[in-house]
Amino acid sequence: MSIADDLSRLEEMRVRGALSDEEFQRAKARLLDAAAPPAADSPAVQAINRLRRSRSDRWIAGVCGGLAAATGVESWIWRLVAVALALFGGSGLVLYLLLWLFVPNE
Repeated sequence: MSIADDLSRLEEMRVRGALSDEEFQRAKARLLDAAAPPAADSPAVQAINRLRRSRSDRWIAGVCGGLAAATGVESWIWRLVAVALALFGGSGLVLYLLLWLFVPNE
């Protein structure tokens, strides 16, 4: 169901008297706040935009060094996480390769 459908249903309920004007305004505000896209200046978006593969702190492609620079966590911890994920199902290897391909160099 779309936001427009939800808003029209709320309006119908207000017109029928099932919702007071105050309840209608609160429900409408809650609905519109939930549908708002995440802010472009949120910390998560900024961290993703800052992500670059490191040229100086690298063993293979600089992915873990880049993650360390973007997050503030030491690169050896990222390497340990990548190896652990690679050993348990291979997802670490797939994730590392995807980051190698899609994250630009510094």
